Amino acid sequence: MEPVDRSTIWPYDERGEPRNFYYSRYAHPTGAAAERALGELEGGEALLYASGMAAVTSVVLAFASPGTTIAVAEGAYFGTTVLLRDLERWGLRIVEFDQTHEPPDDADVVWVEAPANPLLTLPNWDAVRGHAGLKVCDATVATPVHLRALDEGADVVLHSATKYLTGHHDALLGATVARDADKLERLEWVRGHAGTQASPDAAYALLRGLETLEARVRRQTETATELARRLAGHPRVTRVRYPGFSGLVSFDVDGDPRAVETATRVIVNATSLGAVRSTMESRHRWEGDRIPRGLLRLSVGLEDADELWADLEQALGGAQQGDRG
Repeated sequence: MEPVDRSTIWPYDERGEPRNFYYSRYAHPTGAAAERALGELEGGEALLYASGMAAVTSVVLAFASPGTTIAVAEGAYFGTTVLLRDLERWGLRIVEFDQTHEPPDDADVVWVEAPANPLLTLPNWDAVRGHAGLKVCDATVATPVHLRALDEGADVVLHSATKYLTGHHDALLGATVARDADKLERLEWVRGHAGTQASPDAAYALLRGLETLEARVRRQTETATELARRLAGHPRVTRVRYPGFSGLVSFDVDGDPRAVETATRVIVNATSLGAVRSTMESRHRWEGDRIPRGLLRLSVGLEDADELWADLEQALGGAQQGDRG
């Protein structure tokens, strides 16, 4: 493993010229090693950021300006949409579209998620590929284990690496991956001058996480597939959403979802996703009526599938009895 280099400066060379690393806001050795490892998985060149939202912000700063129209997938990660809507006051135009169909023709930027969090729709890749605008894909949930979005037509891939890529809920981190040299140069310039660089410790967490990424994600997918099947047959569950891969499942319950999420004993009632411990929360508290009131987002960890199902079953059953009482 690459050692963690927490230096903020490095000496110039013997001619007084900067070396590859000279000030950590621009680049540092641990980050560069992690970027190489992620880039190899994605088939491009990666850059790391202080968080997933820092990566989102950097993409907007790099490629949008007053008058730019950004078409963002309906049901995409709430934080992305909130930020984009707030930036409308700077002259951006934001439209939401059903990513299972064609994006608006007049969009300068097409922003999709594969799959969208938490509604778990998937992009229409044929329509994305055929669009003339810049194509951005948030592939946080899919990870490069299930999707290399650059191969599907994306120009820039985004990750909240806080989730599956690091995998232990102990590092805040974002990433972009691209192939085009001009786009990479623009992203790197914005990161350096906006100060959205990742910390060395978070980059080290990514290096560690990538070592086990495929094993974790394959196990999470296997368990999530089984839990989605069982949830679909439960009388309290009115709808299950699962794209067929990844460790993320969302499902709707009748009645108050808080009664379910607070009744689990193995599954942690917390936000975020993608780690070795399973988490679940109702999303209406954050997102309002853009999603169903009864939606619960379940991030499947590495626990035994039967143990997780027993926990869900007792929580759903207990909530049902409570509603009757």
